[in-house]
Amino acid sequence: MNYFIKSLSPHQQVGLLFVFVFGLLMLATVITVARRFRFLQLTKDQPHQDELVQSRPFYALLKTSWLIVIIFWLSWSMGDKVATILFGLLSFFALREFMTLSPTKRGDHRSLLLAFFMVLPIQYGLVMTEHFNLFTVFIPVYVFLAIPVVSALSNDPERFLERNAKMQWGIMVCIFGLSHVPAILLLDFPVLSERSFDGKNMFLLFHLVLVVQMCMVVQHLSWLWLKDRGRAKAIAPNVSASFSWLPWSIGVASGSFVGGLLGGITPFQYPAQALALSFVACVAGSFGHFVMKALKRDRGVTHWAGGTRSVTGAEGLLDRIDALCFAAPVFFHTVNWYFDL
Repeated sequence: MNYFIKSLSPHQQVGLLFVFVFGLLMLATVITVARRFRFLQLTKDQPHQDELVQSRPFYALLKTSWLIVIIFWLSWSMGDKVATILFGLLSFFALREFMTLSPTKRGDHRSLLLAFFMVLPIQYGLVMTEHFNLFTVFIPVYVFLAIPVVSALSNDPERFLERNAKMQWGIMVCIFGLSHVPAILLLDFPVLSERSFDGKNMFLLFHLVLVVQMCMVVQHLSWLWLKDRGRAKAIAPNVSASFSWLPWSIGVASGSFVGGLLGGITPFQYPAQALALSFVACVAGSFGHFVMKALKRDRGVTHWAGGTRSVTGAEGLLDRIDALCFAAPVFFHTVNWYFDL
């Protein structure tokens, strides 16, 4: 099997990866639909009703997984430029969710127009044209100085600092953070030890998404298991009742271990290197998710779509990608520094 995979071209290897991922999603969907149909047939039984309600977050996660995997597949099959445009649209919807739950005033309308119709397309345009030096400082330097200037020109100083901080946070997470995902597809790795990574950047992106999602899922499942045994004490219950050091450690360790095992699909020469980079991604993603929970508590909501369905139909798209929004820039710049790209 290993010889067969190595005999394939990079394009065929990535195609085989998507066949495997779509197969897993299809299997999970069939099992989920069958279980849901069974529960609906037993709705008169209260325990089954409770189980049906408790399984709804998994159904939402499954639907969002299909959405993200399809976006990744389209990104690979239609080229890097289309990938950048698709993630730009994803940033647009994520920022719209974020700003919908952040009350704005008439004086913020100019800043909103600047964020949606200037900052977002310029940032992704810099990614598309591979101007990575400017792409990494455009928002933290130029935009963060421009936003308060535009806001001040509106002649509305009421809650000025709070309003601009919300705008800058939304831009930082939804545009700056997520724009590093398609940027990973454009990294140009050197040939190391007769190993060429040309045309295989999708494997590195798959590696990042897998280890971060593995970390988050295992952390949640570990918390559920430890909570029943009274060993999952929340360290910040006002922010998150499910964030505890032991489940967090188990999740990070699991994601890092899986990342080390899959080091062969990355440009890293040794498993220890892949494990270390996976650890960095897991820590950044898990703490990013924790920070976004604090922002939701401040807004008084449980998911970013609020009390309604989001514009993407994902009922909280930002809930599904918030860890990736934090992990992607940290992972991108760590890889960039390590390989001196």
